[in-house]
Amino acid sequence: MTQASPGARERPMSPHLQVWRWHVTMLTSILHRMTGVGLYVGALIGAGWALALASGPDAYHGYMSLLASPLGRLVLFGLTVALFYHLANGLRHLVWDSGKGLDIKTANFSSILIIAFALAASVAVWAIAFSIGAVK
Repeated sequence: MTQASPGARERPMSPHLQVWRWHVTMLTSILHRMTGVGLYVGALIGAGWALALASGPDAYHGYMSLLASPLGRLVLFGLTVALFYHLANGLRHLVWDSGKGLDIKTANFSSILIIAFALAASVAVWAIAFSIGAVK
């Protein structure tokens, strides 16, 4: 018969904490899910805009004032990043579905490229919007 020690035993760590180490493709996988959720929020913001438009000039002005506030612009910029990121990562998944780009070096490079593209494209869209006067 075995003897149990009277104190609490040290429990082993979960296997995924022992085996996996953080890498950029893990980040892109998590970001893909997060941006998908963010785009749902963006759809609700778009629906709110349409409701405000249908509700008359006062409601529309109030909603647009909210979107033009610093917090509103930050949310809209985040939605722009989410849109470009989700689009680019979705295209990468289409390439992966064809069996290409799955080796570690290419997958890591494409991960970094997608993040850089999403940020650069978002900054470019907002810079153009500011330059043409669409955003004041």
